[in-house]
Amino acid sequence: MIVELKPETERLVQEEIRRGHFHSVDEVIVQGVYALREKPNVAQTTVAPPRPRKKLYDLLRQPPFAGSELNLERQKDYPRSVDL
Repeated sequence: MIVELKPETERLVQEEIRRGHFHSVDEVIVQGVYALREKPNVAQTTVAPPRPRKKLYDLLRQPPFAGSELNLERQKDYPRSVDL
């Protein structure tokens, strides 16, 4: 069987061998297949869905900041002069 690799893939494989992480191209492929086989097992674990992110304004309106007299009105952005 002949396997053709893209030049960037071949560079990555050779780099891993040069760094001593693997001893041969065959070893890189075998470890990749093992990792691929393990991946579905990881996906089956229960992961909580991400919570929606709160805006800073909403966060500052809740305790412990609520009633702290913070001025939450947005200040208008004025252009600043730049000396060139």
